[in-house]
Amino acid sequence: MAVGRFTDKRQRPTEKEIRAAIGPGLCNWDALLAHIRQTYVCAEELKYLYGRSYGWALRFRSGRRLLANLYPCDGSFTVQINLSPAGVDQASAIAPGRNVQAAIERARPYPEGRWLFISVDTEDDLADVRALLALRAAEQRIPQKA
Repeated sequence: MAVGRFTDKRQRPTEKEIRAAIGPGLCNWDALLAHIRQTYVCAEELKYLYGRSYGWALRFRSGRRLLANLYPCDGSFTVQINLSPAGVDQASAIAPGRNVQAAIERARPYPEGRWLFISVDTEDDLADVRALLALRAAEQRIPQKA
């Protein structure tokens, strides 16, 4: 099963299509976009990532450093945040909710850390993702806006 809803490389989704797919999750989507845009100095780009298993995502980067990828799904969205082993330990220490804890547990550990794929279904998930973004930004020295 694909991470995102839009998996055809030849069919770049429009903002209208993305918003229609996310549907009931739009409140959280809009809140997270506003948070990232207001908090971090980074560029955003709609990009086809990693093939059909992942699909189109809204990518946020500062230079070459990735902050997060947001994959539109049916009725919600999934956030990809890559954390170092130390970042994973810090994430576990903040006592995250069920979705984040499940993402940590199912993520394959690599020497450089884990790729967390978090389904944002509730405001609690959104709060957890904001905390993880702060960890990721600190790890990657992604600047924050004043």
